[in-house]
Amino acid sequence: MADQSTQSIVIDAPAADVMAVIADFPSYPQWVAAARTVEVVESAPDGRARRVHFVIEQSAVKDDYVLDYTWDGDSRVSWTLVQGQMQKRQDGSYTLRDTGGATEVTYSITIDLAIPMLGLIKRKAEKVILDTALKELKKRVEG
Repeated sequence: MADQSTQSIVIDAPAADVMAVIADFPSYPQWVAAARTVEVVESAPDGRARRVHFVIEQSAVKDDYVLDYTWDGDSRVSWTLVQGQMQKRQDGSYTLRDTGGATEVTYSITIDLAIPMLGLIKRKAEKVILDTALKELKKRVEG
């Protein structure tokens, strides 16, 4: 059973700047520690990515997967898993909210793995994924 995990962080930048970093998939290997290859497979008419292929590797965890993205301006992006090796489900989103000069970024993700994993270990792994993703995003935007 997949549970949703959510975490937020405040980034000292306008939402448009934060979303520009989120949308720049080819740059992910420069600032996302686990990203080995990130390739836009298909773009939407507005130029943003619609389908993206990821190859990630962190410690003993390696995965190769494809996500489909839906964009709502600079306020929200959501995605869903199309195909994956280690995952049978991934639904996620970044929601951006202007806080008057800064942006609150809320990252939500639901992952269901193809291999069984104890609930406690899975929840800890999700927390690390959320925490790392938000901190890396903040560092890249404010950098």
